[in-house]
Amino acid sequence: MRRNISAIIAAAGSGQRFGATVPKALIQLGNRTLLEHAVAAMAPIADEIIVCAPAGHEDQIRTLLGDGAIVVTGGATRSQSVRAGLAVVNKNSEFVLVHDAARPLASTDLAKRIIDALTGGEVAVIPGIAQIDTVKNVDASGYVTNTPERSQLRKIQTPQGFSLEILISAHESKVEATDDGALIELLGYKVKIIDGEERALKITTPADLNSALQFLGSTNEFRTGVGVDAHAFTEGHELWLAGLLWPNEVGVAAHSDGDVAAHAICDALFAAAGLGDLGTNFGVDRPEYAGASGAKLLQETLALITGAGFAISNISVQIIGTKPKLGNRRNEAISAISKALGGASVSVLATTTDGMGLTGGGKGIAAIASALIFKV
Repeated sequence: MRRNISAIIAAAGSGQRFGATVPKALIQLGNRTLLEHAVAAMAPIADEIIVCAPAGHEDQIRTLLGDGAIVVTGGATRSQSVRAGLAVVNKNSEFVLVHDAARPLASTDLAKRIIDALTGGEVAVIPGIAQIDTVKNVDASGYVTNTPERSQLRKIQTPQGFSLEILISAHESKVEATDDGALIELLGYKVKIIDGEERALKITTPADLNSALQFLGSTNEFRTGVGVDAHAFTEGHELWLAGLLWPNEVGVAAHSDGDVAAHAICDALFAAAGLGDLGTNFGVDRPEYAGASGAKLLQETLALITGAGFAISNISVQIIGTKPKLGNRRNEAISAISKALGGASVSVLATTTDGMGLTGGGKGIAAIASALIFKV
């Protein structure tokens, strides 16, 4: 007999440890966000999907997912987010899957095996993979207190499956836990471990994202591109650079806002994707781009390379000139560029040319950018 199944996806993480300027759930992995991957895996199994979104991003996620999910505001902790999902869950559901957007590649098959175990009589089922490294317990001073037998250890993953009634009871305690299985243990119920998946890895750092790409079969389709832009300073113009306005600085004359960092990045992306260059796509024959901001051109470029089947792995841009001083605005510049590129990993550097040429003499500014993209 078909049982009603709900899925709660915790997606309220900030992505601070990842270094992204968007919530972690909205970081791109291939041609989808982490959240879209997680929802797609749960959709064939669940009768309803509840997404616990970062505060302030609820409408954005509703637009992204359409009618595919119920969106609620998540909490400051994982347990708080799960409780927010449980508050609106269909009480006619017999089982609930609790999943993390940070594990986007957990498969539908894994979710099905969890439900099969619940249907077979278990009340709590969680996936895990064997711990192959030796693990040590240490005290506050850093000394080893004991060495657990690793054959009995498992690295726990999501989705995790539970009897809805028992999961609700477990969360009534308001205890915080890093996974819901721990709360069920506190109630004295048995928690069944089944084999997890290597592909259900957790995305915490950019290195994790690159590891996840291997499971998408994208690692052999990387492409690189280089872009350069330069402009002379011209009185009477504002200076826009790296998506930021620089007050009290002389700007440059250009068809758009003259943001050399943004323009160099656009050209690097176009070169990598084989889609022409800045002039081809946003040249003077395109009046709609007159005065366009660097951020707008970056967004348009992202749309073009995404439409061509590519996604960004990494961007690096070096600004060349004696002014302005990047100084304490470096992080702000990284944030502005990354935001315009959908949360892409971005590095921003600066250098001078020891007094040589247009930039070294303080007469202008330039930038050189490299882009790493991959086919999805």
